[in-house]
Amino acid sequence: MTARPARSVRSARPVLGVLGVAAAMLLLAAPAAPAHVAASAADETVTVDPAAGLAADGTVTISGTYRCTGADGPVFVSSGISRKDSATRYGIGGTRAVCDGAEHTWTNTGKPSDTLDPGTAHVEATIMELTPQGGLPLLPRFHAVGEQDVTLTRT
Repeated sequence: MTARPARSVRSARPVLGVLGVAAAMLLLAAPAAPAHVAASAADETVTVDPAAGLAADGTVTISGTYRCTGADGPVFVSSGISRKDSATRYGIGGTRAVCDGAEHTWTNTGKPSDTLDPGTAHVEATIMELTPQGGLPLLPRFHAVGEQDVTLTRT
């Protein structure tokens, strides 16, 4: 009889962990116009106010209104800002949303990695629900998207 060399047994946990991180990164890097956008009801809307604030330290404040219905998971109003002449969009905060069919206001504040100057900018706001689908953990479901050119002014 010949002795066989000992085989090492590895746990699947590191592989599962890497797969989980990869899935999260894919969700975070999703394009601005996601492939899976739920058909929003006519009464689900998000608006952006035409003026946005720019503090001396570079912090941007964006606001608007939203209305949504029929959510099963946590819902947020997220927003991003970009210069009209740039493809770079900066995420500006997120506000927890209540989807009860009533109109609510939202305000997001954040500091972009690059300093923005006063002037014209473009804002996109999204109502996004995190919901379990197909046995996977929380996947995004988009209720409404709104876009607006804004005037970024010093506050």
